[in-house]
Amino acid sequence: MDFQDNQNLIDNKEEKLLEPVVIAPQTIIAPRHPMSGKGGELILEVKNLTVSFGEEKVVDNLSFSLKKGENVAIMGPNGAGKTVLLKALLDILPYRGEIKWSEGVKISYVPQKILPEKNLPLSVEEFFKMKKAGREQAKEALASVGITDERFLKKMIGTISSGQLQRVLVAWGLIGNPNVLLFDEPTAGIDIGGEETIFNLLNKIEKERNLSIILVTHDMSVVYGFADSVLCLNKKLICYGSPSEALGSEGLKKLYGEGVTFYKHEH
Repeated sequence: MDFQDNQNLIDNKEEKLLEPVVIAPQTIIAPRHPMSGKGGELILEVKNLTVSFGEEKVVDNLSFSLKKGENVAIMGPNGAGKTVLLKALLDILPYRGEIKWSEGVKISYVPQKILPEKNLPLSVEEFFKMKKAGREQAKEALASVGITDERFLKKMIGTISSGQLQRVLVAWGLIGNPNVLLFDEPTAGIDIGGEETIFNLLNKIEKERNLSIILVTHDMSVVYGFADSVLCLNKKLICYGSPSEALGSEGLKKLYGEGVTFYKHEH
């Protein structure tokens, strides 16, 4: 299968992201990674995962696990396979290896961004209806992300700000009460003030709903302030552990190469 075949497969399966994914009952295998030995119920176990586009291995022999209520950040340079990993976890890309979710888990995916046209004739309320969410469900989800003005539902989605759109996407991901949220760079394209808002928002949602969150991000301040563990990916697993353990100077050099400057702003 060549790259174009894989791209067609992605395009054909994107509609699966409109609904929370419900995973059929499966048996969780015993965890092997040392991070899993700290107790807590496993919600995900990945073993020897490989995703290829033609002859190129985009994700190569990756193993990790996720516990219920745990937040994991995925970091890596552009082209490292981060988004491909999320799509493999959603079973919309072919892969080799094992991905085992716990019984009956519901997964929701928040994409990196959408770019609606300014004159797109689609209101926020109609956008939620695409996920079969009624008005009250939409209002509740929007309230969870700090949007409480009912009139906001009537706004055209192409006219709201990038920060508001990010909140709408997060709220959209909460429809169906998922157990796991997959975020693909929720801070992408938002200024530093917006990033602070999204950071606080993620903390609020995680505490209120007891979710497990897998977050792709380039922002190390978000990682330090939000993630229980960080998975450093550059096609292969580079480092895995708590942020303080994994993101030392040596870990960053392995992940991004020499000359990396670390900047951390406080929350």
